[in-house]
Amino acid sequence: MTNAEDPLLLDIQLCFALYSASLQMTKLYKPLLNEISLTYPQYVTMLSLWETDGVTVGALGKRLFLDSGTLTPLLKRLEAASLVTRTRNAKDERQVMIRLTLKGRALKQKAACIPQQVGARGGLSISEFLTLRKTLKKLRAALAA
Repeated sequence: MTNAEDPLLLDIQLCFALYSASLQMTKLYKPLLNEISLTYPQYVTMLSLWETDGVTVGALGKRLFLDSGTLTPLLKRLEAASLVTRTRNAKDERQVMIRLTLKGRALKQKAACIPQQVGARGGLSISEFLTLRKTLKKLRAALAA
């Protein structure tokens, strides 16, 4: 078998392309998120809450593809930073509701420039970006099925 025929070459693995791109994306976000005192998982949590405030932990976990074992400590840290509150649902005490605080809502303004800064470094046209995002969502859905 020639090197070109080897199915285990690292550079032809989709998983490695996704993994290494994700590492680079996280490195790009880190200094931007440090300015607003968030980690990347906290940032995507806040993005989701800025989109839809007042959700259950379960709904938030589903939206972010995170289990409660990962999400609960993250939410505790956001609560300690006074960005969110966690309260039991009065109608169903098994559910914990997550709501933004005034400080959490105000942070949205500080974060507003981050997507543009990241996009400027991405090296993709708008069309390429939209195609890539659509393809990755399709891949994610297929893998989850």
